[in-house]
Amino acid sequence: MPSRDEAKVVVRRLHALSGSAEIVRKAAARELAKRDPLDANELLHHVILLARASWEPATCVLSAFVSALGLEAAQIPYADSLRRMAEVQSLESVADLFETGPAQKELDQGAAAKSDAQAFTQSLGHLKQQARMTRDPDVLSRMATVSNPAVIRNALLNPRLTEDLVVRMAARRPARPEPLVEIWKATRWSSRHSVRRALVFNPYLPPEVGVKIVPLLNASDLAELAGDSSVHPSLREQAARLLGAGG
Repeated sequence: MPSRDEAKVVVRRLHALSGSAEIVRKAAARELAKRDPLDANELLHHVILLARASWEPATCVLSAFVSALGLEAAQIPYADSLRRMAEVQSLESVADLFETGPAQKELDQGAAAKSDAQAFTQSLGHLKQQARMTRDPDVLSRMATVSNPAVIRNALLNPRLTEDLVVRMAARRPARPEPLVEIWKATRWSSRHSVRRALVFNPYLPPEVGVKIVPLLNASDLAELAGDSSVHPSLREQAARLLGAGG
């Protein structure tokens, strides 16, 4: 089983990597993949505790580990068994990362599609191109209200997109889950505290994404989340446990 000191070695190695968030995320996935499930869970547990203790390298690397669980699961051979093993090991902070189920609130897919059709008459291909290439901030703001995830995916690549607009996109209610998931996948934006807050406090966010954001929040955010009855119960419980672990 990895010790705390061994976890620190891994964290320092990943923290020293140069390059994009994707590079670090893939490296984190490889660290998990080369261990058996029990050891992988112990490593995750130590990284979470080190981050909660405000060790700066761990707070940076933790985001790579939790995003790897969602975006690089195919590269981790036993990813499906990690939650079961974490429960056997009584590692609640790790088991929490694998919560699934519907969001606290849901916008009907048909209603969302009808709203898009009423607001936009262009073809999907045109909307995707416009979202990615428009130079007009007003047009980009309109594109940000679309429920189609392909349009949102392109809008997130627009170089003129601002953090304020992404926060509004992440906080939008009612919302379909797919656009919110696209924001989480866009590491250029989901690495920002304001965007993480907007997502995790949105009751329309799927809990399987929310539980991977919660460990990245600061103590003040965790306390607020633990007392927010509008969010998914699993997120409130996770926040309370992390606070109890020294957050």
